[in-house]
Amino acid sequence: MAVSEVQGRTKSRIRLFAAFFSLLFPVLAVSAQDPQPTPPIQGLENKPEITVETDLVTLTLTVTDYYGRYVSGLTQEAFTVYDEKKKQEITFFSDTDAPVSIGILFDVSGSMSGEKILKARNALERFIYTSHPRDEYYLIAFNKRAQLLMDRTRDGEAVLNKLTLVEPKHNTALYDACYLGVERVTRGTHQKKALLIISDGQDNASRYNFKEVRRLMKESDVVIYSVGIMDGRDASSMTGMQGQAFLDELSGVTGGKSFYPSSAVEMDEIFERIALELRHQYSIGYTPENFTPDGEWHRVKVKVKPPRGLPRLTVRHREGYYATPKTATVR
Repeated sequence: MAVSEVQGRTKSRIRLFAAFFSLLFPVLAVSAQDPQPTPPIQGLENKPEITVETDLVTLTLTVTDYYGRYVSGLTQEAFTVYDEKKKQEITFFSDTDAPVSIGILFDVSGSMSGEKILKARNALERFIYTSHPRDEYYLIAFNKRAQLLMDRTRDGEAVLNKLTLVEPKHNTALYDACYLGVERVTRGTHQKKALLIISDGQDNASRYNFKEVRRLMKESDVVIYSVGIMDGRDASSMTGMQGQAFLDELSGVTGGKSFYPSSAVEMDEIFERIALELRHQYSIGYTPENFTPDGEWHRVKVKVKPPRGLPRLTVRHREGYYATPKTATVR
């Protein structure tokens, strides 16, 4: 194949994805103030899907200052991307308050009995009413097996109502729930995708194992946020520590974060914080030079340069990607 033909195809891909992302990310001003809680919008548009293959690597970035506050208003020039330590050209950049496809993985096993499940549901309500009004939700409950309770809905009230009459019982198939969650949100309408895991992190009923789940998360472009619902006995027990290590590992490898609230008030604040983080993120994309779809793991590093007068900033993102052709769905 001639070099000019390859270059032409590459430019066509870039133009296609620039148009694709411009449709997904309408121009919205990101306020420095916390967004006001907004009730979810009901109903989804039925639009035809177009699946295209691309070499474009997309990253979701969370930038915070020394005090952990979200930093918005940065330009593309503030970011530098390295793929296997080689600097890359950023071909797509957005800092808009864009909607997210969110999988909610809710633990309804016996270990969540008592006040645990009630507190978690109340905190989830705060998350939903702080999220983007166009977010779409996939509700997955799990005990001895993972079950999809609601498939792609913008009706946050319906999600909460579905959890009202749930009775915690049986063992915990958390790993299976993670697989089901990724499988559903990757079909989502929005470019940004996330999983919210609400569990004590203990697994004793899954078909999949830890290594398989970790591999899946590294292959997908889904950011994971984990909220460990643990009491004093859970945190100090061996199974509790193993559960926490699992949640920490999954969240960290995807560029997300894990939290362990010690009170109902702290839990409410954490769920709201996660919702706000999803609305204060940057999205960037680049096409790696000399991309070879060999399936090898590529480590990615993003650096952020603070504007003059600001202290050092921290950027969080997924650790890398496997070099395989990606497919993207355009609605």
